Amino acid sequence: MTSNTDITLVGGGIMGLLTAREFYKAGATVTVIDKGFLGRESSWAGGGILLPLYPWRQQPGITQLVKQSLGLYPNLASELLAETDIDPEWNPCGLLITQNPDITAAMDWCNHNKIAFEEVERRLGGLETTPVHPLFLPHIAQIRNPRLIKSLKQDLLQKGVRLLENCLLSSINLENNSVTSINTSIGNLPINQLIISAGAWTSELMVQFFPTIRDNRPQISPVKGQMLLFAAKPDTLPTMVLDGGHYLIPRLDGHILAGSTVEANTFDKTTTSEAKDQISDFALKLLPVLKDYPLVKHWAGIRPGTACGVPYIDKHPEISNLSINAGHFRNGLAMAPASAQLMVDLILDRPSSVDPEPYRLDRLV
Repeated sequence: MTSNTDITLVGGGIMGLLTAREFYKAGATVTVIDKGFLGRESSWAGGGILLPLYPWRQQPGITQLVKQSLGLYPNLASELLAETDIDPEWNPCGLLITQNPDITAAMDWCNHNKIAFEEVERRLGGLETTPVHPLFLPHIAQIRNPRLIKSLKQDLLQKGVRLLENCLLSSINLENNSVTSINTSIGNLPINQLIISAGAWTSELMVQFFPTIRDNRPQISPVKGQMLLFAAKPDTLPTMVLDGGHYLIPRLDGHILAGSTVEANTFDKTTTSEAKDQISDFALKLLPVLKDYPLVKHWAGIRPGTACGVPYIDKHPEISNLSINAGHFRNGLAMAPASAQLMVDLILDRPSSVDPEPYRLDRLV
């Protein structure tokens, strides 16, 4: 295989697919390769809340990507629905946060970032919890991530973007500090610009294929998360709920996701009875009516963990045509549209809407 494109992305999760779409919109030809099926790792497994948990406790680098993405999602969702007839179910159902001991910081963050909030009564109908300065953020949305991935894939196929699934990267060919081509399980691909957007596997790929690079290497480690799904009826829960370290997410069909665990340093996606019991106990205690509905699914995904959850979005300082867009930890969906735009802006030398400094590869050196 010798077909050449302007941009080649290794990793076809939400970050790779949205970056591919942004490059297409800029007039570039694009290839996306993935070791498995597109979007079936962290992007498929997550909950889809389009805001970090307790965002006022997060780094400013997370906040600026989330704020930018909040403004991009409505048009993105409507465009994908119009172009593919697959509804990604962007749903501004609001987020109720039941316990906020740091209420002053929470309200200051919301005011500073123009996020609407309402202080609610201590009695929360239908929920069994001990509220501490509960807040409701009425405009925070969710996205149904499997449907988002499905609609993005269809949209890119219709646009002529080359999507290569079950395509294993075997070696990378370098000449004068530039990637000339990559060898894969389906043949050799010439490279103009190479972007690694492989989530939790990004650091492993860098170690394997660029062993002499030691300083400007992303520090990304796997963090497993397990979730449950209850087949509830529509309107069982009107809004997303964050209670302590866990949450409930109601889909439009009534199904309710409950999550999640945080298990560091493992690529093992095996589900465990301990996690199932932990999450189930939380969900049934918080929303007792869930006892009337069956638990229909239990799964795990691997998040790309970084220090403080801040991703790497940068051109590599040593290899002229290599870039990284990975390491978004628990907030990949919430940061994805802005992250994709920033990656394209950097490579095309366009002015960026967000400050690129927090995402540099050399930030820890």
